[in-house]
Amino acid sequence: MASNDIIEAKNVYVQFDGKIALSSLSFSIKKGERVALIGPSGAGKTTLLNTIATFIKPDNGEISIDQLSLKDLKDRKKLAKKMGMIRQQFDLVDQLPVIHNVLAGKLADWGFFKSFLSLIFPQDKELAIQSLERVGLGDKWLEKTANLSGGEQQRVALARLLVQKPEIILADEPVASLDPARAEDVLSILTKLVSEENQTLVTSLHSVEYAKKYFTRIIALRDGVIYFDRPAHEVSEHDLASLYVLKEKV
Repeated sequence: MASNDIIEAKNVYVQFDGKIALSSLSFSIKKGERVALIGPSGAGKTTLLNTIATFIKPDNGEISIDQLSLKDLKDRKKLAKKMGMIRQQFDLVDQLPVIHNVLAGKLADWGFFKSFLSLIFPQDKELAIQSLERVGLGDKWLEKTANLSGGEQQRVALARLLVQKPEIILADEPVASLDPARAEDVLSILTKLVSEENQTLVTSLHSVEYAKKYFTRIIALRDGVIYFDRPAHEVSEHDLASLYVLKEKV
């Protein structure tokens, strides 16, 4: 019987310069789940996302995506279909028109010639515009990306993911640089889109309120280990107070 788990981590261990970043992490995430990673600064949230995304190779343990080891996902096109990432810095080229940043989601599918040609004559233009319409920016496709607000730029990054169509979206503090109103706007659109596309979403967040409001499950990290892992509606104030309590200096 096929597993419904799309991400599985087994005893994942990562260290930097002798300091432990992740310590024997084991968990699984099912297809379609919306998982928020929370915890104090330095807890390992970004390291975990970067390890899942293959940017960091674990020192020990293994992560599999849809029952494929990350070691077997070295092909760029195959990896792009499995995972896409969005960061708080947006990863956009400010000097390019919006449509080119959106179409960057197709680069893994295109060869060099088509990618180069698209810089002059945008390829798959209708797909890009449709994606922008879904995030409320259908009239901005020719706008210079640098002219957009932070919230609009993050929505361009969401449109890029719609074009890419990965099975999993990893988001590293995607609203940390936005004011509360724009942060709510982006998270509302993001969670709506992944539900419509039946994608799996794993997001690191500083805001516990956003985690409980927009996500179905919360994994809390502290000092590189899982502190608790439970449905968002079951996370209590006591859990959070314990997670974020300051350690006494010795």
